[in-house]
Amino acid sequence: MPAAHEIDYRIAGEEMQYVELELDPRETAIAEAGSFMLMDDGIQMETIFGDGSPQRGVLGKLVSAGKRLLTGESLFMTAFTNAGNEKKKVSFASPYPGKIIPLNLQELGGYVVCQKDAFLCAAKGVTVGIALQRKLGTGLFGGEGFIMQKLEGDGMAFMHAGGHVFERELLPGELIKIDTGCVVGYTRTVDFDIQFVGGIKNTIFGGEGLFFATLRGPGKVWIQTLPVSRLASRILSYGSFRRKEEGSVLGGLGNLLDGDGFR
Repeated sequence: MPAAHEIDYRIAGEEMQYVELELDPRETAIAEAGSFMLMDDGIQMETIFGDGSPQRGVLGKLVSAGKRLLTGESLFMTAFTNAGNEKKKVSFASPYPGKIIPLNLQELGGYVVCQKDAFLCAAKGVTVGIALQRKLGTGLFGGEGFIMQKLEGDGMAFMHAGGHVFERELLPGELIKIDTGCVVGYTRTVDFDIQFVGGIKNTIFGGEGLFFATLRGPGKVWIQTLPVSRLASRILSYGSFRRKEEGSVLGGLGNLLDGDGFR
C-alpha cells in the first residue's frame, strides 16, 4: 500500500506556471515556504518541522530538519490539510519563469535526485532529504557541490526549473555531457560525474566554464535551458551596465527612442 497521500493535480500556465492539487478529506500536501498561491476554504495550513514524514522521536525530527539546512532550505515547511468533508484545492506558484515537473515517485523507482532549490511541493509522506556526492571531484567542481536534494517515497512530487525543461531517457551506458547548472534532476540509476573541458583556449577563452557534467544511463534526466543563477547573472550585469553615450545629447535621444525616456 502506498505510504504517501494520493493526490490529483493540474498544471496551468506557460512561462509562469502553477500547480493545483486536489485534496480529498484528510489528505495533506507539503510545500516549501513562499510557494503558496491560493486555497479553498476548509483547508488548514500548518507550519511543520522538517518535511512531515514519520520520524522516531525528537532526535529524528531534528536530523530531518538539519538535513534541510544543509541544502540551503528553511528548517520549516508548510502542510496543507483538507479538514472538510468534500474535495478541496490548493495551488502553488513557480518562483521564477520556467516549468513545473510532475514526478510520480512510485513509477521512478521511489527516488529522484534534484537541485537544492528545485523542490516545490509534494504529497505528504514524500521525504525531502539530502543526497551527498560520493566523488570528491564531483562535489568540488560539479556546480551543485557535495549536497543535492533527494525526493524519496511513492507519492507525487513536483520540481520547478528555469526556462524550457525537457526529459531525456538514457539507455544503459549512454553518456551525455551538459553544463553543470542545466541539470535539474535524475533517477537513482544515473551516474553523475564531472569532466574537465580541456584545452588551453577552451579554458581561458571559452566562457563555458571549466567542467562538464557527465550523465551516464540507464535512467531519466531532467534538463533546464535557463538555470536561475544564469538568469540572475544576466539581470545583474544589465542593471549595473552604464551605456557609453549616457549624458550626451545623442545618448538621451537614443534612450528616448528605445523607450527609456518614458520611464
